[in-house]
Amino acid sequence: MKAKDLKNSILQMAIEGKLVPQDPNDEPASVLLKRIREEKHRLIAEGKAKFPKGGESIIYIGSDGSPYEKRVDAKGRVLSDRCIADEVPFEELPEGWAWARLESLCSVITDGDHQAPPQQADGIPFLVISDVSSGKIDFSNTRHVSSNYFDSLDGSRKPRYSDLLLTVTGSFGIVVPVNTEERFCFQRHIALLRPLGYRRFMINALAAPSTYAYFNAKATGTAQKTVSLGCLRSTLLALPPENEEPRIINQLTQLMPLVEEYGELEDAREALDAALPGRLRKSVLQLAVQGGLVPQDPADEPAGVLLERIRGQRRQLVAEGKMRAPKGGESIIFAGSDGRRYEKRVDAKGRESEPVCIEDEIPFEIPEGWEWRRLGSLVLNRGQKRPEARFAYIDISSIDNVNQKLGQETVINAADAPSRARKLVAKNDVLYATVRPYLHNACIVDKDFNIEPIASTGFAVLSCLDGFLPSFLLYFLVSPSFDSYANANENAKGVAYPAINDNRLYRALIPVPPASEQKRIVSRITEVFALTN
Repeated sequence: MKAKDLKNSILQMAIEGKLVPQDPNDEPASVLLKRIREEKHRLIAEGKAKFPKGGESIIYIGSDGSPYEKRVDAKGRVLSDRCIADEVPFEELPEGWAWARLESLCSVITDGDHQAPPQQADGIPFLVISDVSSGKIDFSNTRHVSSNYFDSLDGSRKPRYSDLLLTVTGSFGIVVPVNTEERFCFQRHIALLRPLGYRRFMINALAAPSTYAYFNAKATGTAQKTVSLGCLRSTLLALPPENEEPRIINQLTQLMPLVEEYGELEDAREALDAALPGRLRKSVLQLAVQGGLVPQDPADEPAGVLLERIRGQRRQLVAEGKMRAPKGGESIIFAGSDGRRYEKRVDAKGRESEPVCIEDEIPFEIPEGWEWRRLGSLVLNRGQKRPEARFAYIDISSIDNVNQKLGQETVINAADAPSRARKLVAKNDVLYATVRPYLHNACIVDKDFNIEPIASTGFAVLSCLDGFLPSFLLYFLVSPSFDSYANANENAKGVAYPAINDNRLYRALIPVPPASEQKRIVSRITEVFALTN
């Protein structure tokens, strides 16, 4: 059972007399109701309350066991007497309990001024529903009206300590005790109740499910349903003996903190449930790029052989003028005789630089048969161009970053495009947004285009060389390990939108599994992600 349902069940039990046992020695509720009527008569005589239209309500149980209501005028003459069994929200009342209309329990039931008052920067707080939606009065961000306006209000619209406020429009049914002496007034969407008795019980009874159901059934309006004052006045409440009320309130006081604690635990569990798929995906990705998701196969061709073929491919592309030779030479990373990792550079003539130890850059250990490489030595950069005709423009919003899928690109005429260059894209390229907070707006270009596709400069466009799977690269780029690298202060530059530049991106170290293992890893990630969805 959810915390809200548990709270409602407890409140309903309380107002039906099922929360605490009855004491046959308690004075019946009818005795207290008689005293309340006498007090209201006194206030009416003093002009501090109004005699109810249609006569005063007196509810009693007839000889047939059904509830009846008679209406009497100011002189005690009976105006009507009828059975109301079809109106009461539940049938059986405990011994000693009694039914009463809300108007019989209050000297005032009214709402705020129906004319919007002139507002000013300070003065008397003027409450709207948002100021009481928590169930407590919040003066921190209220509107204000002048003292003159407040003084002109009828006394029934000036809240007093121990009054009750009740929202009656839109988010109706929120009960708010007035536990302050501070002067304030309120809008017409809030009603004021001035109880003559049963105040603490009334707070809970008005919040109970059966009362809300009555309000909801009687509320009128389309855009914002409203509970009328007439509906409030006619609301039926079951009332306990005077001595039982504090026992009920005491029990509620003990139970409700436990329900709130239960609700907090429930919220935490729901938050955990919501976060679990994402956390699981991160764990799977990190396990995958560290070589822990699938077993290694000693029969696999080592990654070093694959990387040698990629180096040959890069040399061929340089010779054909399809890419530039890397500045400083081609990066080669290897394990030294001391077990530490080193990097050397080899130029176009095969001349090698002195090896440099890069052990402090290695983020984690990798399995036998894997190799470390700089990202720039595994991919081709297609370059940029200024569009000359209509083109398919891919920007940050084109990416479904939850599923790492390419969504809908925008077709743009070259004449309408900004003058700066855009990045060339081809099928099977990996797009990676380099600007925070969009780092996970990444995908593989998995479709053909009818017109030339061009990506925003907010992307790195990475074309994987043969044998290095785009899908493996994509999963690495959105893994926690690469997130840490991309978000590091030395790599993410800028104030408003920090970004990792191409130089830092291509320097990133990538763990490279054997080609066959890359396929197994990608297949396993796909299977697990389908389960987390």
